[in-house]
Amino acid sequence: MTTVKNGSTAGNGAPTTAAHVTPPRMPAPAASAAGVNIIGLVKADYKGLESTLCNGCGHDSISSQIITACYELGVKPEHIVKFSGIGCSSKSPAYFMSRSFGFNALHGRMPSVAQGALMANHTLQGLGVSGDGDTGSIGLGQFMHLIRRNLRMVYIIENNGVYGLTKGQFSATADVGQELKHAGRNEFPPIDLCRAAIVADCGFVARSFAGDPKQVVTLLKAALSHRGTAVLDIISPCVTFNNRDDSTKSYTWGKAHDERINDFGFVMSQEEIRVDYAEGETKEVELFDGSKIVLKKLDGSHDPTDKQAALRLLTEAHDKQLFITGLLYINTERPSLAETYHLVKPIASYQQDKLRPSRESLQKIMSAMY
Repeated sequence: MTTVKNGSTAGNGAPTTAAHVTPPRMPAPAASAAGVNIIGLVKADYKGLESTLCNGCGHDSISSQIITACYELGVKPEHIVKFSGIGCSSKSPAYFMSRSFGFNALHGRMPSVAQGALMANHTLQGLGVSGDGDTGSIGLGQFMHLIRRNLRMVYIIENNGVYGLTKGQFSATADVGQELKHAGRNEFPPIDLCRAAIVADCGFVARSFAGDPKQVVTLLKAALSHRGTAVLDIISPCVTFNNRDDSTKSYTWGKAHDERINDFGFVMSQEEIRVDYAEGETKEVELFDGSKIVLKKLDGSHDPTDKQAALRLLTEAHDKQLFITGLLYINTERPSLAETYHLVKPIASYQQDKLRPSRESLQKIMSAMY
């Protein structure tokens, strides 16, 4: 594991004193100078290094939407810890929020690093970026256990169906029967990581398309306000190795087959902001920090609070090769991992003498063993 970026200030946040851990509340929107958000930062303060990914890569679009979402929410960059594993996707945290903390972990091991860091300081907001190979193959076990424990973090899967960094081999989310120039034909069915997340009791599961920045930004805002693990599976076309028109991970397929199950707006907690919907049924869901998302059902058939309905929807979409986007499932009732362990004061804030037993104590223990 290597540290790739550190915050320029401490940014540890104030320890909570309540019996249960409450995530820091997002600041209320208010009038501000042009180009300056609620905490006095301009959008450039949320940018990172220049991207080295291929021109047109969907990952760069997602990085841009992360910048937009955090800027518009007024998230303090030093309050964010970025995590990633290995792959093209895992390079992208370098391309947004240079002032945040960051860890580039081993292949598929990002969840373990994130859990360690966020249990040491549970007041920080975790933001993980992984790929379909990093999550669906070598990291699948870690992914499932992260969700089972409900660590409070946003987990973004930049899903393109191939290992782009190693020249385009099929990943675990590639379509069965898909043919690529250098990889041949894929004979195995794909793993649907959204279905896997719901089965593991993830409380926030959504899918979107990198070519739909408005929807991606809205989903990111809602995910950042969720009390536990929020999984966003974002189809992100690989323009070099997997952008054939017949691939469900291509720009052409995404634009032609994008079927939204709902449309919604994110509502800040301190001020009621109603999104003007032209028509259709709406449903309001309150998140843990008091913010709300207002859902609009385009066809009135999907309730994202119904777990079984979400699984049925994904199964039907899989069988029909439909590209379903939107908020698939939400459950705000599960406590986060820090709440389960009743963490109050960040462990990272304790002095060494409180974290380690004294030499005398260790000698006493050793003496008792022999």
